[in-house]
Formats: sequence, C-alpha cells, structure tokens
Amino acid sequence: MTRILFVCHGNICRSPMAEFILKDMVEKRGTAHEYFISSAATSTEEIYNGIGNPVYPPAQRELALHGISCGGKRAVQLRKSDYDKYDCIIGMDSANIRNMHIILGGDRDKKILKLKELTDGGDVADPWYSGDFAKTYEDIYKGCEALLKMIEK
Repeated sequence: MTRILFVCHGNICRSPMAEFILKDMVEKRGTAHEYFISSAATSTEEIYNGIGNPVYPPAQRELALHGISCGGKRAVQLRKSDYDKYDCIIGMDSANIRNMHIILGGDRDKKILKLKELTDGGDVADPWYSGDFAKTYEDIYKGCEALLKMIEK
C-alpha cells in the first residue's frame, strides 16, 4: 500500500482538495485499495481545543462541482511521527516545504516534495488569498495525475 500525505498551511483548502481529488482518481481507476491518502496542516490556526475546522466552504463547493465530496474532513496538524507513516509527503508551496522540514526533522529518506515539481514547477496558489478555487483545483488535479504516473512507474 502506498501512503500519501498532502500538506498545506491550514488543512482547509489545498491539502484536503488534493486528498479528495486523488482519492477520487484512484477510486475511478479501481486502485483505491492500493492507497492510503490523507492531509494535514503545518499550522494550528484552524484547530481549536483539539478540533479542526471543516474544509473551507468554497473549497467544498469547487470539489462538489467535480462530483467530489469531502464530508467529515477536519483539519489536523502534521506531526513528526507522520514521517515514518507515509511514503510520500507533498506540500503545496515553498513555505509548506520549509515548515514540513522543521516539523518532521528533515527529510532523510527523500519523501518530501512540492506538488507542482511534478508538473510545471512553482507553488499551488492558496485560494484563501487568491479566491481562485478553480485554478487551485486545476493545478492540484494536474499534480495528482503526475503523482500517479510517478508512483505507477
């Protein structure tokens, strides 16, 4: 089983979008049983008294436009112990990557990568600031397609 963890700042927009986009892709391919896919945050900004906020409503709506549900997902924070639990830990932007290295204590096994390194480089823009959830969806979808190609090799 391949274990994949997507990471962004708050775990309410980009990383849960990636989690559920990839889950949908592998389900449609009939390979969902070969993967464990999750997501987490580098910050605790969306977690109060140990309970994470749900996926941001505009992100939920963008996923729903593509027939994808993310019901029940709540923000969780990345933990150092996650490094040994996952085969691939994927950040959305350079700040995520920097914070992932800090939280995880480095990357001794070369598990950490930035999603758009698999496509055209750069960062997946945070729709919390840009407001462009469709563009974020498109970037993540392309990244997830490239990730599956890489894994399947």
